[in-house]
Amino acid sequence: MSSPARASDPNLPLDLRGRPRPLVIQSSHLAGFRHHRAPDLLQALRPGSPLSLSAESANPHDPDAVAVYWRGYKLGYLPAGENLVASRLLARRRGLSARIRRLRPRAERNHRIELEILMD
Repeated sequence: MSSPARASDPNLPLDLRGRPRPLVIQSSHLAGFRHHRAPDLLQALRPGSPLSLSAESANPHDPDAVAVYWRGYKLGYLPAGENLVASRLLARRRGLSARIRRLRPRAERNHRIELEILMD
């Protein structure tokens, strides 16, 4: 099947219609769990839930800080030491997003939410 036909075939999954699938570039745990909205929202979160990322270059604790949001609520941050690549890609306006990979409600605070960082 040629590319133009594939792109217009409504029976194919979206990722086979010419739109590349997002690439998982990193897996991390959510840092700062208890300091933000994550404890209040943990029951509503699900694996696969989409998350947004926002670089916080003016953060006084870490100039490479990357905040993690779910539906506009700040859940926490990418861990310091694991945020440099995402921070730099966001600064270059590259398409990054995230999703919840795994939830472990009984784990240590900063290991309750595992994320995947995606390059769109």
